[in-house]
Order: sequence, then C-alpha cells, then structure tokens
Amino acid sequence: MATVYKLHPENPQGRKVETIAAALRQGAVALYPTDTVYAIGCDLNHKGAVQRVRQIKQLANDKPLTFLCASLSNIADYAIVSDGAYRLIRRLIPGPFTFLLPATRQVPRLVMSPKRRTTGIRVPNSAICLALVETLQNPVISTSALTLLPDSETGQIADKMVMFDALEQFVDIIVDDDQPLAHDVSTILDMEGEEPLMIRQGLGWQKALDWGAQLV
Repeated sequence: MATVYKLHPENPQGRKVETIAAALRQGAVALYPTDTVYAIGCDLNHKGAVQRVRQIKQLANDKPLTFLCASLSNIADYAIVSDGAYRLIRRLIPGPFTFLLPATRQVPRLVMSPKRRTTGIRVPNSAICLALVETLQNPVISTSALTLLPDSETGQIADKMVMFDALEQFVDIIVDDDQPLAHDVSTILDMEGEEPLMIRQGLGWQKALDWGAQLV
C-alpha cells in the first residue's frame, strides 16, 4: 500500500520533501501533483524505477518520457538549447509547458526517443515539484496519471480520493496537496527546428503564441 504524504501546495514541508526525495533516490515511484495534472514519476537516473513507470503506463521503450527540471540552467544540462529556444523558454518558465529538445548524453536512453534522440522537459510552476527536484538533485519523471483512470477520456473523474484508490496499487508514494483535481494538460512545444512549433494546445498556449510559437 502506498504511503500518503500531505504537502502544503505553496510551502511544502521540508522534512516530508526530504523523506520523499530519499525514497525516490532508492527507486520509489510516486503519484504527485504538478501545475497541470497529477503525474506518475520517479528519479530520472533510477533505471528500475523508470522501467516501472513505463510498465504502469504501458509505454514501449521507443516512447519518450517527460521529466521535470528546476531551472533553465538545469534544462541545459539535459538538452541542447539554441539561442532562439533559450529566449522563448526563459519567458515561459516556470509554467505549464513541455519543451521537446535534442537530448544530451546525460539523458538516459530509457527516457528519450531512440530515433530522434529528443526529450521532453518541463519547469513547472509548482512549489511541490520544484522542492522535490531541488531536494532530490535529479530531474523527476512526469507522465500523466489521469490516462490510467477508466473515465479519463470523458472527464468524469472529479474526486482525488477515487484516483488515489485506483492507483495506490501501482505506486509507493502518494502526494496530496489538498487541492481540487485538475484536468488541464500542458502545452507542448517542439523546439528542434528554427521556429518553435506548438504541437498540443494546453494551459498557457496563448502566451506561447504571443512570444513566438507557431501553430502546426
């Protein structure tokens, strides 16, 4: 049975964050809130935990996984960021945006797209997420948990307790921020080319357009 930790959404308790980070470092898989939807995640550098996340989501190894970083400089450790991409990203983070970027050698093969060697990175506007990443000192995998729920496509899941009950068998840790369950996804921006391309409109999409992103 998963251990539940209640964290304040704006001022997460440091001791609890340290406990969660220590568990992630040892290979735990967590269900946790982001600034968009609840996510399933783990330490980017724990191969066994990443494989568990893939199994939970039933994702083949050729499907890339998004992960969370703490800052733009942190992104640059894991992705090749052009001058144009840098200018846009710095205006959008922290926020509900996923950036598809060429991966550096620090990104494990199990996480990236093997054909394109790209990776998806976010810097969320979430005190809980940022505290976890900064305390862990590693990026955290972030893949939507709502797609695992039977009524996710119809949007009928409104109660977090229903989600917790449905998913506790798959994870080791559940983080409860005591906030309503969110259903809005991130905006995805492909930053590989000369112009950033918006390949999914989610939260913040108009802001991304205002700063130069192009609709596909």
